[in-house]
Amino acid sequence: MGKDTFRTVLFNRRRTRERGQAPRQLLAVLALSAAGLIGIVAREGYSDKAYPDPVHGTAVPTIGFGTTGGVRMGDTTTPVPALQRALRDVQTYESELKQCVKVPLHQHEYDAYVSLAYNIGAFNFCTGGQKGRTSVLVQRLNAGDYAGACNAILGWKYVGKTDCSAPGNKTCAGIWKDRLKLHAQCMGNAP
Repeated sequence: MGKDTFRTVLFNRRRTRERGQAPRQLLAVLALSAAGLIGIVAREGYSDKAYPDPVHGTAVPTIGFGTTGGVRMGDTTTPVPALQRALRDVQTYESELKQCVKVPLHQHEYDAYVSLAYNIGAFNFCTGGQKGRTSVLVQRLNAGDYAGACNAILGWKYVGKTDCSAPGNKTCAGIWKDRLKLHAQCMGNAP
């Protein structure tokens, strides 16, 4: 750990203690909480048969608790292997997030970001979907703008070209509800 990073961590620990919060932790010591994993699998739901992804169709088949990697239409699974695979997927996303996020986080922030990455993909989380770029969320986070980074979660409100936050939306209203929930969790206001 470099001198500047060490000083930042110590400064943040002092500031958070003053507000009665536990200090943010270095990403190296964080892992998705059990509640975070349960939240992901509850949001994704379970399917024992591969189905077309809502955005990409049969080009990205999905199975189990939202797994897409290596899935082919016609594949089947059962709950235990599906949960094991979801956990492996989470661990992969965590590893990728730890490459692009450079600042300490609270557990609730970390859980919200891993959950978002599980839904949109770690590549999109880190780059905004553009190779060689950094997403607005990660830019804000790495600049120490924690509230701004949490607010950037709300920018992930589209499925294709459909704005899921639009009043009366019946196509993807669940996505918007999820983003509101993740935003509240990130801000430390989760129910």
